[in-house]
Amino acid sequence: MVKQNASTQEYAISHWPDTDEILAKFDRLVKSPMRPIRRERMEEYLDYFETRCTRSKELTEQAKQLIPGGVQHNLAFNYPFPLCVKKVDGAYMWDVDGNRYVDFLQAGGPTLLGSNYKPVQEKVVEVIRECGPVTGLFHEYEYKLAQLINKHMPAVEMFRMLGSGTESVMAAIRAARTFSGKKKIIKVGGAYHGWSDQMVYGLHLPGTGTFEAHGIPHGCSENTQEFFPNDIDGLRGLLEKNTGQGGTAAVIVEPLGPESGTRPVRRDFNRQVRDLCDEFEALLIFDEVVTGFRLGLGGAQGYFNVKPDLTIFGKFVAGGYPAAGGLGGRRDVMACLAAGVEAGKKRAYVGGTLSANPLSCAAGYYSILELERTNGAVKAGQAGDKLCQGIQEIIEKYDLPFVVFNHGSICHLETSGVMLLNIMEPGALQQIGPRKFMMEEMGAAFMAEGIVTLAGSRLYTSMAVSDEVIEEALAGFDRVLGSVEA
Repeated sequence: MVKQNASTQEYAISHWPDTDEILAKFDRLVKSPMRPIRRERMEEYLDYFETRCTRSKELTEQAKQLIPGGVQHNLAFNYPFPLCVKKVDGAYMWDVDGNRYVDFLQAGGPTLLGSNYKPVQEKVVEVIRECGPVTGLFHEYEYKLAQLINKHMPAVEMFRMLGSGTESVMAAIRAARTFSGKKKIIKVGGAYHGWSDQMVYGLHLPGTGTFEAHGIPHGCSENTQEFFPNDIDGLRGLLEKNTGQGGTAAVIVEPLGPESGTRPVRRDFNRQVRDLCDEFEALLIFDEVVTGFRLGLGGAQGYFNVKPDLTIFGKFVAGGYPAAGGLGGRRDVMACLAAGVEAGKKRAYVGGTLSANPLSCAAGYYSILELERTNGAVKAGQAGDKLCQGIQEIIEKYDLPFVVFNHGSICHLETSGVMLLNIMEPGALQQIGPRKFMMEEMGAAFMAEGIVTLAGSRLYTSMAVSDEVIEEALAGFDRVLGSVEA
C-alpha cells in the first residue's frame, strides 16, 4: 500500500490498474455484439419484482401522483420500478417487503464506514439533542472539521462547508474567476460536476456539449469547454486558444477520470494537467466529491502527490449525513469566499441556510476520526479488490467480453458499454438506447439476486463488506452472468 505524507494511514488503491489495457478492453466491448441476459431468464428476474416487491410497487405508483417519476434521487434504480427502502445497516439494506440486499450503491459513495454506522450516529444524536440540527451561528464543529481536513490534506489551507457537491463546484468556479479575473473553465468530457447551469455540459459521454442542457439558456455554458479523457494535447490546445481570449480561470478534473473513473485516466494524467495549469497560469480544481477520503485520508491529491489549488468536497465530508459539500484550497484563493461584505474587496458570493450546520460538521468530523481509527478506507479498498477479482473469474468462466476493474473501493463493471461509446463514430448515437436498456436489465437482474448497484455498472464497497458478504454477492453475480446469451 502507498503511504500518505500527512498521515501514517495507507491508501485504498493497492495497485494502479493498466489503463491502456482497460481502454483496449472497452474498445473490444463496444465493437462486439451486445450480450444481454437470455430473454426467458430475464422474464424470471422481472417476475421477482412483481411477486416479491408488491409494496414497493404500490408506494411508487402512489408517489407518481405527487413526485415526478415517483422517485427523487438520481441514483435510485427505477427499472422495472423503484424499490422502497425500509432499513439499512452496514453492508445490507432491506426494502418495505422485507427483502434483503447487499448494498453496493452505498448512497453513491458517502457511507464508506458502512450504512448507519453506529459510533458516528451516536455522536450526531448527542449534537442534535444539545443544539438541534441548525443554529445560524458559529459552532465549534465547523472549526474542528476544517482542522481535521487540513491535517490530512495540507493543500486545503482554508475550508468552507457548503450544502452539496453541486454548490461546492459553483463556489469553486466563482472563486477561481474572482481570483484570476478570467472566465474560461475547462473540464474533461463525460465528467460529472453537479447540475449547475454552466456544468451541464459534456455530461456522461465526452463530446456531447449541451446535449443534456434542457431548460438552460445557451449562454450559460459559453465559457465552459471540454477535452477528451487522457487527451493532454487537446487540453493544451484549449489553453493556447484561450490565451488570446482572456485566458483560462481553471481546469476542473475528477482525479480518477470521468464518472468516478468509469473512463479511467492514466497514472500521470493529473501531474500533466498540473504542469499545464502552471504553464498557462490557470488554477487546478480537483473534484474529490467521491475520492476525498474514499481513496484514503489524503484523498486523490495525496495518492497522486499532486497539489490542486482548490478541492471540492461532498459525500463523506458529512459522513453520509445531509448538507454534504465543501470547498478548500489555497489561502489567497479561498479568501475570496470570506463571509460578509468589506468595502473595496472582491467577494465571490456564496451562502446556504444549512451550510456548515452542527449536524453535518459533527458527522464529518467524527466520520474522519473513525476512518483514522479503523483504517477504513484501506479495508474498503481490500474488499473492492476481492470483489473485482471474483467477478473477473466469473467473466472468464463464461467467456464474456465484459470488463471489471477498480480503484480501491470504487468498482466498475461494464457489460453493455453504453458509457463507453464514442459519439464521433458513425452509428454511436443509435446504440445509446439499446445499450442503456441492456444495462438497466443487468441492474434489475442483480437486484433480483439481492445485489444493489449504481445503475448496474458501478459498485462501492465499504468497511462493512466482509469476506462473507463478498461470497454472497459473487454467488449472485455468477447466476446473473451465467444467464447471458451465448
